[in-house]
Amino acid sequence: METRMRSLTKATSWQGLGLVTMSALGYVFTGSLTSGGILAVSSGIVGFCVYLVHERLWAGVRWGWHPVEERRRDDGWGPGRA
Repeated sequence: METRMRSLTKATSWQGLGLVTMSALGYVFTGSLTSGGILAVSSGIVGFCVYLVHERLWAGVRWGWHPVEERRRDDGWGPGRA
């Protein structure tokens, strides 16, 4: 399991990459850095909101969900494993 800080760092770098990519595409299609930037920021905000709704909807779906079973310490998967 990764740490929250790693998850946050990955999400931030992914969002930054998305903003740069969308800005470049917006510039290519409109010829305007301003329009490309507005498109990128708008897309990021809308995408974030839609993602949150999507995640909350999927949180209620139990298909493909398996409960995590606790493992015994002596099975090699405990915290002392190198």
